[in-house]
Amino acid sequence: MTSSDAEFEKLISDAGEWAAQDPDPITAAALSELTGLASSGVAAARQQLEDSFSGTLQFGTAGLRAALGPGPNRMNRVVVRRAAAGLAAFLKDAVATASPGTRPRAVVGYDARHNSDVFARETTAIFTAAGIDTFLMPSALPTPLLAYAVRSLDCDGGVMVTASHNPPQDNGYKVYLGGRAVEESGRGSQIVTPYDSQIAASIESVGSLDSIALAESGWTVLPGSITGEYEAAMAGLADVENFPARELKVVLTPMHGVGGATAVSVLNAAGFTDVTLVEEQAAPDPDFPTVSFPNPEEPGALDLALAAAARSDADIVLANDPDADRAAVAAKDPDTGAWRMLRGDEVGSLLGAHVVARHTADSRQSDAAPGHVAKKGVFANSIVSSRLLSRIAAAAGFAHEETLTGFKWISRVPGLVYGYEEALGYCVAPELVRDKDGISASLLIAELAAAAKAEGKTVFDTLDEIYLVHGLHASDQLSIRVADLGLLDAMMNRLRADPPESFGGSAIETFVDLAEGSEQLPPTDGLLYLTKDQSRVIIRPSGTEPKLKCYLEVIKSVGSAAELAETRHSARTTLDHILADVREALGL
Repeated sequence: MTSSDAEFEKLISDAGEWAAQDPDPITAAALSELTGLASSGVAAARQQLEDSFSGTLQFGTAGLRAALGPGPNRMNRVVVRRAAAGLAAFLKDAVATASPGTRPRAVVGYDARHNSDVFARETTAIFTAAGIDTFLMPSALPTPLLAYAVRSLDCDGGVMVTASHNPPQDNGYKVYLGGRAVEESGRGSQIVTPYDSQIAASIESVGSLDSIALAESGWTVLPGSITGEYEAAMAGLADVENFPARELKVVLTPMHGVGGATAVSVLNAAGFTDVTLVEEQAAPDPDFPTVSFPNPEEPGALDLALAAAARSDADIVLANDPDADRAAVAAKDPDTGAWRMLRGDEVGSLLGAHVVARHTADSRQSDAAPGHVAKKGVFANSIVSSRLLSRIAAAAGFAHEETLTGFKWISRVPGLVYGYEEALGYCVAPELVRDKDGISASLLIAELAAAAKAEGKTVFDTLDEIYLVHGLHASDQLSIRVADLGLLDAMMNRLRADPPESFGGSAIETFVDLAEGSEQLPPTDGLLYLTKDQSRVIIRPSGTEPKLKCYLEVIKSVGSAAELAETRHSARTTLDHILADVREALGL
């Protein structure tokens, strides 16, 4: 018998053992069919089987996320049961250490993806059997609502079953810590190191599947009022006194996700009553039939929304991803007359400037109060996001911090009042939701857009006003999707071994290997280049997808409004040259 034959026999044996213990008859049957095809010599079936059993799905700072299917390298009821049991043990240990003799509290939420409700219910049953006071969301609801509930209910842990904007065949398991299980600055945030490795070790220590107990009752299904509480809290963010304009025609798409009803309710309650849902994408649908990829950033994802906006002569388009933790914005560009989606950095800067304006207005009203001292907090964004926010913050007297990519880092910044990342994630109310929230962000976007419209302007005019003060910041991205994750390491190693000398005709003055870490940032796999003309390039592997991501930014000073068009053209030309240089450096 060859080694290949022996490996295949072991693979078939492992698959048989898995099918025998699988509590889900659907995945057990799928596995039996797959092993039959593989044994019959079907190469594609063998490859799929090998990948499903190539290792154990690793629990990291994004929790779990993978394609649905049988095997330890997929999302299924076996993997979820083990994850829930391990997380339960971690929560009990953490709470026992912080507050001996007390029971942990946890809340579980889920979206409308395939099996999300099943994974959530089994997690709830396992938590309850483990002695955790557990709350289950009443229905498929947005991720920000789960993050809100972790803080609102003073829970020590939270689980959101979602794969966010991943393809329909995926699902995931996002973990939050709060209460007594984590330090103050991280309460209600997604997990970071070292909690990820501690939870992973706890999962690894879980015994056999049949040793995991599932309670048949004993948890609390939250009333529908939890949704109303969240909606009222978000609508309460509206600053009607200082920004009273509400005349705004909005087209909104939830991208077949769970955010539509909640987003409309929040906008309506805040006074934005002219909101039209994109009919074809309004209802939750786990198959996402009208989009090839349910991510507002992907080409074509907003086509239906933009068509609806053109037909109705809307002012803006708002889009949430399927679990509504991200927000995208599109408007009609006055320079071209065409609708276009704003980049995440553009929206992030607009929101930053609007948060400053709201704070300034509040300060003026309070200045007359005896002994009043204006409280200013911290703005934060990820290192790959635009440097414009730091300039906006400094000019207004706010502190600013850069973090690693991901809201698990941004949300932990002490004193945070506003944070964003370029991948359409915005946190405008960290005291309520310590995570990105596409619904509350949409509310403030509508507020700033209505304020601009009341003055006869567009959001693009507001952006130009920001550029005139702080310089035109133009950004772009290059994403390289790979089938083999080993290619990502190869490309990163190539850059380290043969570093480029310039980008866009400007010599590289500063090079930082982010893997080495610094006083400001923990180590992460990434490379940062800063050129003599202050152009910046950051290259890093994606943390959630098989992609190499390259982030580009150029800064051009603008003397007057008359120079804006020429400066924009110059910035675009520089970005194109840098893109070509990045491709060459990567050997593409």
